[in-house]
Amino acid sequence: MDTKKRILVVDDEAAIRRIVGTGLRIFGYDVITSSNGEEALRLVESEKPDLMLLDVLMPGMSGFETLKILRAKSDLPVVVFSARTSSREEALKLGANDFIAKPFVPEQMAKRISLVLQANSN
Repeated sequence: MDTKKRILVVDDEAAIRRIVGTGLRIFGYDVITSSNGEEALRLVESEKPDLMLLDVLMPGMSGFETLKILRAKSDLPVVVFSARTSSREEALKLGANDFIAKPFVPEQMAKRISLVLQANSN
């Protein structure tokens, strides 16, 4: 029985959440979304996603702050995505499993997510 993997997409821009969510659903993922870090951390507890796709630049709690709090209590796989490629090193240092630069190709994003999920399924 192969259940759909649930991806939590966290981005303050509704259009990005919609585009990424639609793309990931096409590739067979169950998608839930959040517009901020505080809500995302609550959803990790309540919805038990298999992976978090996390933007860096958000008002209030940044993606980096969200990742720090998450890492203190969870090893949930996290893929950080940002238009600022300079964020890559910091994201990985804070415990992100991968980094995807915006703009991205949906097929490539789905493949990278699949690889992170495979690497963390053991």
